[in-house]
Parts: sequence; C-alpha cells; structure tokens
Amino acid sequence: MGRLASGLAHDFNNLLTAILGQCDILLRRLPEAEPARKGIEEIRIAGERAAGLTRQLLAYSRRQVLKPQVIDLNSSVTSMVPMLRRLIGENIDLNPTLQTDLGHVEADPSQIEQIIMNLVVNARDSMPRGGRVVVETSNADLDETFAKRHVPTRPGSYVMLAVSDTGVGMNKATLARIFEPFFTTKQLGKGTGLGLATVYGIVKQSDGYIWVYSESGMGSTFKV
Repeated sequence: MGRLASGLAHDFNNLLTAILGQCDILLRRLPEAEPARKGIEEIRIAGERAAGLTRQLLAYSRRQVLKPQVIDLNSSVTSMVPMLRRLIGENIDLNPTLQTDLGHVEADPSQIEQIIMNLVVNARDSMPRGGRVVVETSNADLDETFAKRHVPTRPGSYVMLAVSDTGVGMNKATLARIFEPFFTTKQLGKGTGLGLATVYGIVKQSDGYIWVYSESGMGSTFKV
C-alpha cells in the first residue's frame, strides 16, 4: 500500500507541476481586471489542495525527505497554541500540560507540527458540542515489561507527546482501522481519511511509536 501511495503521489505531482506552472504563467500575463483571472485562481487553489493530498500520501508511505534536528517539543507545542486555539473554535478548551525538564528529541520540526495539528483537529472533530483537548508532554522510561506488551517498542528513554479529548470516543471496530488511509467515520466531503494515516507515517519514519486509547463515550488519547 505504501509503494502504491508513493507512486501515485510522485506521478500526480508531475501533473500538478504542469497545471500550477501554467496557472502562474497565465496569471502573470492577464491584467487584474481580466474576468478570466478568477477562474484561473480557482484552478490554482484546487491544485494547491491536491498538492497537500500528495504530501499526505508521501507521509503515509514514509517516502518523505525528512530534515531532522534536535528540538524541544515544549517549544513546538507552545508556538502552535495560538493557531490551534483558532483552529478548534471557542467551544473547545485547549490545555497544554508540558513537563518542565523535558528531554530533547531528534525529528523534523515541520513534521512534528503536522502531527500535533492533525491530532488536535481529529480531537476537535470528535467533539461537535464542545469539550476539552489536552496536549501533554513528558519524559517516559519504557521498561522490558512495557515493550513486551507494546510490540515492536524497544525499551529505553523516550519523550512522549499525548493528545487527549473528551469526545465521543471509538469502539473496537473503529480503533482497528483508524490508521488506514482513506478510512473515515466523517460524513462525505468532511474529511479525506488521511489525517491519522499521515500521523502514523510520520511517526514511523521518525523511528517513533504511536498508541491509541479510547472507548465509546469516553474520549480518546493518542500517545506518541
């Protein structure tokens, strides 16, 4: 599935390069008052959205070119809080709970931001009537016992990023499929089904692990 997604993304990007390139040429040639500009601008917007989908496919298939750096997850979360609050709306409380002596991690900063945003958006969508989202960081020492219960985790020292919500939760059938590309419980047109698949791909390509804890009516917690 990963090879299929990667192949589609690369071929589709080649087509988009031609489409977006021609749009840019036409927009430079046409005066601002030209009625045709609006249609071309709409084509370009649609092309940019399509390019976003191909990036998600590449993330799922673990074919992205990552640029890892040593980073502080607390700084990543803190810098995103204002944007996340606008994203989730006024009827949902966002509570960052950050450990002060947090260890550093080696990861691509932009991909970490993608993980945080996708998990928070997923939490928001599970709370149509409002609720609370907690974004938590902490140090985690995983022992042999934990590793045996959570294959293929390796024992050692880690940094944990967790996103919890007070939403509708998930049953076992949904939990078994949430990281599948294009699987979604949302109404038609409300989601692509690639958000959590993208998170999964980024985490795995970054040599991390992700676990989900959820029950129907009891909310959900994603731990990276």
